[in-house]
Parts: sequence; C-alpha cells; structure tokens
Amino acid sequence: MNLKTPLFFFLFLCFAQSGISQTKTDAKQNSNNTFLTSDGVPLFLKVSGKGDVCIFVHGGPGAWSKSFEEFGGNVLEDKLKMCYYDQRGCGRSGSSADNNYSMDRMIADIEEIRVYLKTDKVFVIGHSFGGILATKYAEKYPQHVKGLILLNATLDINDSLLNQIAFMGKTLGEDFAVKSKDSILNTFFEAKTKIKKADLDYKMLSDNRANVEKLDSIDNSEKRNSSFAQHALSGPLYFGDFTKETASIKVPTLIISGTKDNNIGPEHYRLFKFPNQEVKIIKGGHILYYEQNKEFKNVIERFVQKLT
Repeated sequence: MNLKTPLFFFLFLCFAQSGISQTKTDAKQNSNNTFLTSDGVPLFLKVSGKGDVCIFVHGGPGAWSKSFEEFGGNVLEDKLKMCYYDQRGCGRSGSSADNNYSMDRMIADIEEIRVYLKTDKVFVIGHSFGGILATKYAEKYPQHVKGLILLNATLDINDSLLNQIAFMGKTLGEDFAVKSKDSILNTFFEAKTKIKKADLDYKMLSDNRANVEKLDSIDNSEKRNSSFAQHALSGPLYFGDFTKETASIKVPTLIISGTKDNNIGPEHYRLFKFPNQEVKIIKGGHILYYEQNKEFKNVIERFVQKLT
C-alpha cells in the first residue's frame, strides 16, 4: 500500500464494528482550525469564502482536504463558504480513541460541523470515496441538504475496482481475470503492483504525469494521520453497493464525471438513480477540479445558483 498517494481511495477501506460513542461533551470549535467532535476527536476544519455553506468531504479513506483546496477547489470560494475538514483518522485530524470509524460516526461528524456553523441547510461535495459519506449524509439528513454534489465519486467500490483492473490490463496488455467477487481485491493488487513497476500508475488519475506529481507534492507536504487508512479491509461496510439507495434520496443532486476517470470508472455514474439529479460529463480524469478548473467551477456555480 502506498500511503503517499491517498487519492487511490481503493487502497484504504475501513469499517468499525462499534456504534456511535455516547458522551456528554458537545461538539465545539477548539482553536482556529480545530473542531472538537462530541466524542472528543479534534478535526481539522477551515472555513473560507462567501455565500452558502458547502462542506467538502474528501476521498480516501486516508486522504485529506488540503489537496482539493490548494489544487483548484478553492475557486468555489467566490460563491460558496467552503468548509474543508479532514475526516477523523485522516490528514491533520486526530484519531478516534475507541477506533470508532463506523459509517454512523463519520456522518455524525458532518452533522456536528453543520450545527456548529449554525446553518440549517448546506451544500455537500463528495469527491472519490467521499461520495459514499456525502450520499449517506444526504440520505440521513435530507432536511439539511440544499444540494448534493458528487465529484468523480464512487458509490460502489467493487464496481470501481473492476473498472481499475480492466484499465490496468488494457494499459499493460495483460488479462487480469477476476474469478469471483471475493478475488477482486487480490486481482487488483496484482495488477496494481505490475502497473506501478511499469511506472504507469499515474494514469489512474490523469494522462498528465506532471499534474499527478503536483498533486503528490501537496499530499507529501506534511505528515498526515493514517489511522483511518490503517483500519482498511477490517469489515464489509464500505464495500456495499450504495447505488441501490440513490433512488430514495430526493435532494437535488449534481453528478460530475470524467470521460477518462480510470479511478472511479467513466461509466460508473450511470448506476446512480437520484430522482432529482443532473449529470455533467467533463473531458478528463479523476482530478477535474484542477485540470478542467474553469468548467468545474462554472458547472457547480450554475447548480448552486439554481437552488439559492
């Protein structure tokens, strides 16, 4: 596993068996960029910009919000009050003392941030693996979601892994046969080892090696917490097919997909069935927010304007 490239969300899948911790401590802002959750975990939180509040949910598990903010995502601050937070056990945030990284707890963190910001409704952007958390938040708290934005997001990790395996096989001119659902991960790691050895693994994110190197330079700029990542593969929860739930989530939803997103799968968005969704296809790979920054910004601003 290569912790230096956290946007390869498929390397770090986490599930905690325990439920939400019970505590009498209220969530609060502890310092300039630290938000303390109700169970005492300090989360990195930075709020910047003007307009409606928008909470950015980064990928991983094991990534952070810094690369999105500094690599082009901050252009949204012209029209939105962007909230960049690092999930518990990720980036600049603290770890959960009881190793509670359950879906319910991760969603509770988002809700506590919303409450702290004293806003009834927010926009939520989920990128890559963050699409799962953002969608589950919208499912549980639809009354607090003005709009859901899924940016190069997966809602079925197994489907995305199969796409990655097929792409790596095509790139290397080799057939990586998946014999059963249980063998998907082993086959993926086999293919990943070979494409990395061929020095072509950057193609999972972009056709442009230099852009991936720029992204890596941000991700390697400081030491990051990898506690969430270290709980990878400890349970089946994040391997669920969450596309099946989209038909019942009625919040306005914008889906942004890349024509060459070999991380998620360029056709993965077709599995989404939100009743009130619109889809925007942009030419490019997994880091559209940088490589197609102007179009990325315009698409989101038009969506936000329609709902405000």
